[in-house]
Amino acid sequence: MITLRAATAVTTLTALTLAATACGGGAPTGPAASGNPKTLTYWASNQGPSIEADKQILGAELKKFEQQTGIKVELEVVPWSDLLNRILAATTSGQGPDVLNIGNTWSASLQATGALVPWTQENFGKIGGRDRFVDSALGSAGAPGKDPSAVPLYSMAYALYYNKKALRDAGIDKPPATWEQLVADGKKLSKDGKWALGVEGSNLSNNIHQIFVLAKQHGADFFDAAGKPTFTSDGAVAGVQQYVDFMAKDKIVAPGNAEYAQNQSLEDFAKGKTAMVLWQTAANTFKAHGMSPDDWGVAPVPLPAGGGATVNSMVAGINMAVFKNSDNLDGAMKFVGFMTGDEEQKILNKAYGSIPPVKAAQQDPAFNSPDLAVLRDTLAGSAAPLPQVPGESQFETAVGTAVKDLFAEAAAGRPVTTESVKERLTKAQQQMPAQ
Repeated sequence: MITLRAATAVTTLTALTLAATACGGGAPTGPAASGNPKTLTYWASNQGPSIEADKQILGAELKKFEQQTGIKVELEVVPWSDLLNRILAATTSGQGPDVLNIGNTWSASLQATGALVPWTQENFGKIGGRDRFVDSALGSAGAPGKDPSAVPLYSMAYALYYNKKALRDAGIDKPPATWEQLVADGKKLSKDGKWALGVEGSNLSNNIHQIFVLAKQHGADFFDAAGKPTFTSDGAVAGVQQYVDFMAKDKIVAPGNAEYAQNQSLEDFAKGKTAMVLWQTAANTFKAHGMSPDDWGVAPVPLPAGGGATVNSMVAGINMAVFKNSDNLDGAMKFVGFMTGDEEQKILNKAYGSIPPVKAAQQDPAFNSPDLAVLRDTLAGSAAPLPQVPGESQFETAVGTAVKDLFAEAAAGRPVTTESVKERLTKAQQQMPAQ
């Protein structure tokens, strides 16, 4: 699964890049520098329960690729807390891996650096063609009207995971379908030292994912059609306030969740400390923490009772990109083709509990399980891509930090009002670079 964790709070892509260099995101000494046609470097994002689990899952597949092509892949699994800084440092230095994973929300921002190989019709032809991929996944692979900067690798969507026993014990016979029901149920569940809902208040990118959906449901977005930020629109303010109010007003989220940023909400759910969590593709993580699949259920993210936009997830996922400065572009293209091949897509997405963005691989019965069916149907019918604008990564940092600060206020018992939310979002909008 993916848990995007944003980089330090800075306001321009240039500043982000400088911060990344200062943080020690250095250039690798692999074949991108040496030009060895029989070697590739690959930065993979942490998708499994641990980095070691990723190394085991990917290691077997990379050996298979080496056997087929004679090309050895030097793997580094990069934690989400470091990944964006590392990538930005590589775009500045000109020395990065040959192939890398990027969170799909970063596609347009990284595309704007000019460091990634564009996926033209010719390049798509090298991996079987563009039409092999699901349209919604391609919609989060770069700015509209331009060749994508990356290729979809794993697709994910948000869902409501709930503890079946906790709901039964509280006399709740089905998971909430509306936010009003979630809050009402949440008050029944938040007692005896346990809480209804887990959040990650200090996880900047997760904050963005949640408030993006809520803003959409309030009829708003954080950017207008021209790509200019509209953080202080009534709908955006209402979406942020609704999310923070789960802690501040509704009292169904533990105050300590304001400090969570490293999957602690998933651990709490697995340990029975919380009854529900809004997450993307979390099943394998719960299993790793000792839960039986029979212990939890999966339902679509709630919608407003009074109607509104039927968006209940961002189009989540991981894309695969190639650095332009690779001295082994031919090998890099072969590797992307291997990882996005039909059979490999089945293997990898089964291992990570995600949905293949490749149409043929989705037909495998393994992706028809009840929990994956919810995610697949959400992606197909009610998910929307985050704005594919050059300033998206700065948006995640600035607005994600605003939400983090509001959670801190709520945890301290201070009031969170429409005015205080708007004040934080105004400050975040002022941090955005000029278009």
